[in-house]
Amino acid sequence: MKHTHGSIEVVCGSMFSGKTDELIRRLVRATIAKQKVQVFKPAIDVRYAVEKVTSHAGSDYDATPVEKAIDILARIEEDTTVIAIDEAQFFDPEIIQVAQQLASRGIRVLVAGLDTDFRGEPFGPMPVFMSIAEHVDKLHAICMVSSRLVPCLSSCPLQNTWINFMRSAWSAAMKLPAHRDW
Repeated sequence: MKHTHGSIEVVCGSMFSGKTDELIRRLVRATIAKQKVQVFKPAIDVRYAVEKVTSHAGSDYDATPVEKAIDILARIEEDTTVIAIDEAQFFDPEIIQVAQQLASRGIRVLVAGLDTDFRGEPFGPMPVFMSIAEHVDKLHAICMVSSRLVPCLSSCPLQNTWINFMRSAWSAAMKLPAHRDW
């Protein structure tokens, strides 16, 4: 089923807020509607499986890892009507133009990613996506201590514990120097 016009939808929020679960939910619904779906993720995301997007809750969906945003365009199949991009914050800035180009071709583009980093600052291309998208859903994690909804890790009562954990995890994952240097 071809869409009459394309669009960009964003699912954003903090870690553990359910972004990938929501992305997968939308993909399953598109598949039920007999829409051709393709999913892409950054090649650096190898946490659960190389060729799947996987939520912390355990749901997953087949995905194609790509090194650069522009690589997505070469992998689009002719009859695809829905493109999903998970962990969009890790893509280069070209991801914005790629998504806009796909939407201008009549493709529904679903984008999921962290809107802020562990310091609570805007993360990668996500603020631009949030400003150009036709639809934005911001999800919140649930604090395991207070049971409150928390929009970002910096608002969690365990803020210092989380920030110290994220600094070391971020440095290790991104092969960055120790936190004193950034």
